[in-house]
Amino acid sequence: MKRVFQKPYIYYVIGIFFAYLALNFVISGFYKTIPLIAAYASTVNWTKLILSLLLSIVIGILISVNAVYVYIRHKERKNCLQGSVIAGAGTLGGLAVGICPLCVVGLFPLIFGTLGVSLSFASLPFQGIEVQVLTILVLMFSLTLLSKK
Repeated sequence: MKRVFQKPYIYYVIGIFFAYLALNFVISGFYKTIPLIAAYASTVNWTKLILSLLLSIVIGILISVNAVYVYIRHKERKNCLQGSVIAGAGTLGGLAVGICPLCVVGLFPLIFGTLGVSLSFASLPFQGIEVQVLTILVLMFSLTLLSKK
């Protein structure tokens, strides 16, 4: 695990982190939400928004560390199928929620919306923050699986 944070792998972690955030930013349409947040600042639940943004950053960090760690393990010719599958599931979970699950579309609601199925994380008890926490737990479990072998 220490190798992930050494040269040259740390540069890969940083690159994947920013690439993931950019992809998530575009897919979720958060760039359309930023002007609305500014316009309706008095009605925004800032606690949930900031918590959601922090969780999105944590998901991005875990995804980038998982991706580089899977690469290192694969390069060492070690079997890392379970950890890489779970890391992939965590990545999809992170993209599904988007940057802010309450304000924006996310990947799965966007796909299901094209099929005529309405799905909104706003209808969940914590407005989608629980999906972000579950994604973080899945990614952390993936890291533990990768480090065991």
